[in-house]
Amino acid sequence: MTATSPHHRTELLRPDGSPVRVLVVDDEASLTELLSMALRYEGWEVRSAGDGTGALRTAREFRPDAVVLDMMLPDMDGLAVLGRLRRDLPEVPVLFLTAKDAVEDRIAGLTAGGDDYVTKPFSLEEVVARLRGLIRRSGAGTVRGESVLAVGDLVLDEDSHEVTRGGVEIHLTATEFELLRFLMRNPRRVLSKAQILDRVWSYDFGGQANVVELYISYLRRKIDAGREPMIHTRRGAGYLIKAAESSATL
Repeated sequence: MTATSPHHRTELLRPDGSPVRVLVVDDEASLTELLSMALRYEGWEVRSAGDGTGALRTAREFRPDAVVLDMMLPDMDGLAVLGRLRRDLPEVPVLFLTAKDAVEDRIAGLTAGGDDYVTKPFSLEEVVARLRGLIRRSGAGTVRGESVLAVGDLVLDEDSHEVTRGGVEIHLTATEFELLRFLMRNPRRVLSKAQILDRVWSYDFGGQANVVELYISYLRRKIDAGREPMIHTRRGAGYLIKAAESSATL
C-alpha cells in the first residue's frame, strides 16, 4: 500500500494555517502506528490512544479537529467514548473503525453521533479520504490554495481582492484588505496588536499600536457600518472577527 505524497495533492490546513490535528484511537498498536504514519504523511499532527480513558484525556489536551475511533476498546466501547467526547468537543467529526459490518452496527454508530464509518479491513487511502471530507465539511480545515475566505455573510477572495458582505461589494485599501484577511483566516480567535503588527505591517511591537486601532476603525466603518458588528474588541487582549448573530453581546 502506498500513501499519496502531499506534494501531489492539495494540503489541508486549519484556518490559521497550522496543521490539522487528528486523534487515532485503537488498541491494536500496529494499526494505530500505520494509520498515524499515513496521516502524518498528509502533513497532519497526530496523537494516538489505546483505550477510551486515554482517548478522552488526550482529546481534552490535544483538542483534535477529527477523531478516528475504534468501536471495540478494552475499557469501554466506542459509543461510550463518543458520548463523553461530545461533552468536551461537541463539533469534532468522528470516523468509526469497526470489524463489524452488520447494518445495525453502522446505524448504531451513526445514530450515536458518529459522522462516518469504515469497516476493517480497510485501505489507508480510504481512511484519509474520508477524514479529509469530514474535516472540510466541519470547517476545521481548508485547502491551501483556495482563494475564498468566508465568515458569516462576509466573503473575501484572496485572488481577485474582492470583498462582499451580504452580497454587497466593499472597497478596501491594500492595508485594510491585509488586515481583514488576517482576521478572517483566524475567525473567533483574539489577535493581539503585536500579532497584527507583525503579520500585516511586519513591525516589531514598539509604540505602533495606534496604527492597529486606526485601521480597525477604518475596517469597522466599511464592514460593520449600519449592520450587526462582526469585528469585536477584547480589552487588553486584542481583536477578533466572528459571524454576526442577532443575540451577540459585545
